[in-house]
Amino acid sequence: MDQVQLSPVSAAPHSDCDPIVGGRVELQLLTTLKCNLKCTYCSLGVGEVLGSQTHVEYSVDELAAFVDTHLRGKEVYVTFYGGEPTLNLPMMLEVIQRFPHFRYQLQTNGTLLDGVPEWALARLSNILVSIDGGEATTDGYRGRGIYRQVLKNLRQVRDRIGGSVTARVTWGNPDTTFEELDELVSSAGAFDYLYWQFVADEMYAGDAVEKRKAVLVPLIEKFFARNDALYPLIPLMGIVRNKVLPTRAQELYAGLTQCRVSTHLLNVMPNGQIYPCPDMMYVPQMQMGDVRRNWLKKSPLQPTPAMPCESCEAFSWCRRNCMKNLWLGYVKEDARYRANVVEPICDLLKFIGREIDRHDPQAWFARATLPVRRQITACEVYEYVEIMP
Repeated sequence: MDQVQLSPVSAAPHSDCDPIVGGRVELQLLTTLKCNLKCTYCSLGVGEVLGSQTHVEYSVDELAAFVDTHLRGKEVYVTFYGGEPTLNLPMMLEVIQRFPHFRYQLQTNGTLLDGVPEWALARLSNILVSIDGGEATTDGYRGRGIYRQVLKNLRQVRDRIGGSVTARVTWGNPDTTFEELDELVSSAGAFDYLYWQFVADEMYAGDAVEKRKAVLVPLIEKFFARNDALYPLIPLMGIVRNKVLPTRAQELYAGLTQCRVSTHLLNVMPNGQIYPCPDMMYVPQMQMGDVRRNWLKKSPLQPTPAMPCESCEAFSWCRRNCMKNLWLGYVKEDARYRANVVEPICDLLKFIGREIDRHDPQAWFARATLPVRRQITACEVYEYVEIMP
C-alpha cells in the first residue's frame, strides 16, 4: 500500500482567475460510456448518457496540451471512470505511460480486473470496486454471479495492486444488513476500506430511512469498539476526522465544500467535454471545459444562498456533502427530488453525526494508537471520494 502522506496544514494559494481551487486536481477520465453490466440504478442512465459515447475522441497529445495549459503546477491524480473503464484498456495504459508522475485510481465494476497488466496494477494508488453489499444484493442490482466473479478477480490480482482496494457501495436497498457491509471489510482480506454513498434516487419511502439507521447504529458501535485497530469505513473515518480536527474539512479547498465538484474535480467525457459532476453530464449548462478546444472555467456547481447548509447542525463537519443534490433540490427547486432524496439523505447524515457524538470521538481519538490516528487524519482514500455518504 502507498505510504500515507499528511496533508499540508494551510490551504494552497488560489487566484480568482484559477478554475481549480487548491493545489490538487482530480482528472476523472471517462474512457468510454459503454458498460458490460446493466446496474438498475446507474446514474449515467439519466438523460441517455450511458452508452452514448463509446470511443475517446481526443488524443493523448491533446490531453497533454490541456494539462500543460490548465493544470501546470498542480498535483494531479487521475481516476479512470466509465461506463466500465477497463473496456478501453489501451487508453488507460497510454495515459499511465505518458504521465508517469501522476497518481492513478481505477473505479471499476471489477469483472475485468484480471485483464489489467501487472505493471499497470502496480501503478494504482487505489481501486474503487463497485459492489452493493452481499451476494444477493449485488447480484440483484448487477446480475447473477457478479458478486462471486468480482471477489474471484480480486483474489487473483490483489497482491499485484500497488495501493489500496476500496469497496465502493451504493447503498440503495433499504434491506441491506449490517452483516453484508461488515463482511466486505472483515473477511477474506479483499478490501482495505469500505466507502458507501446513499443512493441519489427515490428509495427512501416508508420505513427505508429507519431501516438504514438501524444498520448504522451497529456500524458506528463497531467503529468505536477498539482504538488499537481501525474499522476501515471511510464515511465514519471522515466524519470523525472533521469533528476531532475541524480545520481538516476546510484547509485544502478554501472551506467551500467536501464535494469535489465545486473545486477540483474534472470529469472528461470521451468526446473531450468537461463537467464538474459525473452525475450531471446530461445538463449542458454544467459544461466547464473541453480538452480538444483546450479551455476551462470555474465549476458552475457552487454554494449559493438558496442552499440551507450553513444553518444546519451538520455543516461544520459535512461541508455541503453533495452539490448535485443541493443544486437539484434548492437551486433548480425540484420539490419532489428535495423531499424524496435530498432531505432523507441529510436526515441520515445528521443521524450519523449524533451517533458518533454519543461515542465521544475526541476521547476515542486521544486514546487511539498512532497508526490509527494517522489513518483518521490523512487517509489517502479521502482524496478519491466524498468522505461521507
